Amino acid sequence: MPDPSHILYCRCAYAQVVPTGVKNEVLSKLCDSEATFETVSDLCEMAAHRDPRLQAIAACKGLRIAACYPRAVKGLFHQAGSPLPDDAQILNMRTDKAEDIAEKLLAEG
Repeated sequence: MPDPSHILYCRCAYAQVVPTGVKNEVLSKLCDSEATFETVSDLCEMAAHRDPRLQAIAACKGLRIAACYPRAVKGLFHQAGSPLPDDAQILNMRTDKAEDIAEKLLAEG
């Protein structure tokens, strides 16, 4: 399993553009696993407020993020002054299936 501190799950609480069923299923699979992960209510809000936690998140090696479009997530971190590393994996809960996202979040290596 990946280093647990490197899994980030965004609840997308304010824009509500991610289908609720997908969000709930991904979260359920993460909770049912033995992995430790961080969940945030909304990356968009964090970026708008330049939340300092984004800098700590961006510093993680092997980071895996379940959120929305990769380009948007990268833009949010950049806007907040904490660009993501090139190896960050961003999984799109707006377009991909929950089981595929959970599998990639929980995959080894």
